[in-house]
Amino acid sequence: MSATSLFAVTTHKDAQNIRLNAFASGTIFTSVFLLFALEPLLAKRILPWFGGSAAVWSTCLVFYQLALLVGYIYARLLTRHVSSRLQSSVHIAVLAVSLLLLPIGPRDWWKPKLIEHPSWLILGMLAATVGLPFAALSATSPLLQDWLARCGHKTPYRLFALSNFASLAALLSYPVLIEPLFSTGTQVLGWSALYAVFVVLCIYVARQSRGATTQAKPGARPASLTQKVYWLALSACGSMLLLSTTNHITKNIAPVPFLWVLPLTLYLLTFILAFRGQQAYKAAVWRRWLVVALLALGFALHNIQFSERLLLPVFLAGLFACCYFCHGELVRLRADAEDLTGFYLMLSCGGAAGAVFVGLIAPYLFSGIYELPLSLVFTAVLAVLLRWRESGWMSRTLQTCLAFLMALVLQANVAEYHKNAVLLARNFYGSLRVVQPPDLRQRIFFHGTIVHGMQYLSPELRDHAATYFGPQSGIGLLLTKCLPGPKRVGIVGLGVGTIATYGRPGDSFEFYEIDPQVIEVANKQFTFLRDSHAVISTVEGDARLSLEQRHAPLYDVIVLDAFSGDAVPIHLLTREAVSLYLEHLKPGGVLAFHLTNRYLDLPPIVKQLVDEIGYKSVLVSSRASEKDAIYASLWLLATRDEGILNDSSIQAEVVPIRSRAGHRPWTDESNNLFEALKLAQ
Repeated sequence: MSATSLFAVTTHKDAQNIRLNAFASGTIFTSVFLLFALEPLLAKRILPWFGGSAAVWSTCLVFYQLALLVGYIYARLLTRHVSSRLQSSVHIAVLAVSLLLLPIGPRDWWKPKLIEHPSWLILGMLAATVGLPFAALSATSPLLQDWLARCGHKTPYRLFALSNFASLAALLSYPVLIEPLFSTGTQVLGWSALYAVFVVLCIYVARQSRGATTQAKPGARPASLTQKVYWLALSACGSMLLLSTTNHITKNIAPVPFLWVLPLTLYLLTFILAFRGQQAYKAAVWRRWLVVALLALGFALHNIQFSERLLLPVFLAGLFACCYFCHGELVRLRADAEDLTGFYLMLSCGGAAGAVFVGLIAPYLFSGIYELPLSLVFTAVLAVLLRWRESGWMSRTLQTCLAFLMALVLQANVAEYHKNAVLLARNFYGSLRVVQPPDLRQRIFFHGTIVHGMQYLSPELRDHAATYFGPQSGIGLLLTKCLPGPKRVGIVGLGVGTIATYGRPGDSFEFYEIDPQVIEVANKQFTFLRDSHAVISTVEGDARLSLEQRHAPLYDVIVLDAFSGDAVPIHLLTREAVSLYLEHLKPGGVLAFHLTNRYLDLPPIVKQLVDEIGYKSVLVSSRASEKDAIYASLWLLATRDEGILNDSSIQAEVVPIRSRAGHRPWTDESNNLFEALKLAQ
């Protein structure tokens, strides 16, 4: 062959490799973008079916980790037990079958009638409806990296950094661009169309790389068992840190919607930075920063009374340093290109193990939220083990002392949570705590860190309506001044049953409560329900699903009291929800929305909904009274009976409502909590 012909062949082969690398990179980017766009889309779609609980998102994260693991197992089996010529054919067949599940997502007939075990029901539903496409997407990155390595690609690990960049792009674009601009139905169709494009791209790359084989490196050795255990442990540690930090800051520091985006962004960023090149992670430097981060996090855990402006950056910076240590050590201990799928399989196993522990096991194993200090202990122990052979006795002693100190932080955290606690409980819907201070004057109920009720223990004050339900609050004035006669009241959200103190002979109060443990707490730890003069009943389950299935007599008042925390059940604040309330409300009845929320400006959204049905509304603002244990509150009252709203006691507390011009009313298909954030206004 002449030099000219050889040059032409070489140039043509190089051009083919460049084209293959470009298409493979585009395919990997598209697959990971679809993965992370699917996560919030599915959670948003099924959230109303399970009462809007924040645990729906945690359970979905567990499913994603498990589905990712399945995809990585599939990639491993395919590349190690199927001939190189058949691998692309098998994967093309899997992709073709997955197209049969489009459009993506569970249909309405999956909506549960009775929610007994939400976590397992969610996992089963997602596995049946999106499991195959999700596994196919998750297998794409390790599979294509393996094929490219067989074709001679020199730096396949950089594609892992690219995949994490794609996940970050999808994560940030969803609440800012996708959710505000497109309804849920449009998102489903758009995602399904883009998935079909991905399948075409993946088929092209599979066909182009068909039959490629790897030239083994001289001296390349398979990973040792110890190396694989470290892969698993470091990945699990990073996953535990992510979920436990997210739980801690959203429940104990600042219960802000979308705050979970920040920890996940930092977690993905550590992957991008660690895998961007061979020298990106400086072990000696980041091991020192790890010590600083662990000490700062341990200190912050015991000073939760500090302002969120100080604590939030500490927890986020600590998460970044700890996760970068975990992922940097993964890069340092990573496999040769010949064992790419094995390396990614162990990463996925570790990620799934960490997520399952925090999301599924811990809520049933612990009475409180102890996962973060436990994760710090795990991180410190890993640091000791990784440095043991490389360090002198002084360094070993210091690292061991740090691990022991983190164990003390865990013990102190458990003791602090149990302090003055009469009852501790935890389930799918969150952590519950009933606290009775040493003076024995009152008993307080916490759901997470949100006060959901308080009662004085002395007989003369036991029927005092405190917290957000004082006599001058919107609900207090409505039930005592405006509706003095016998009335039938439906209340969404039980708390400790404080509203029952307004019950009079002849009244009927029905409470709708999704969490069975809250019902137990209200009946056994507080006396509002049994002391009330009204006929009291409770309906267990999501209020909207329960109202859809009931045909009880109409209510004089429907009270909506479910919006004070970070996990706002949006499905109770949509056009369809308001229409359902009207079906159960008398013509002259009142809708009373409790809209006190530190981070969300909900009154304009609710006013727009009630204006649409021709109801008049006022916003009643009551002031706090520390001596009476009464908190400042906002209640929006809506009715066709203007006489109620014009009552002098109501008008004395009315404040204006901000206009929401230019925004569409919230519906089940189109709603965006981001636009209600006070921080974004």
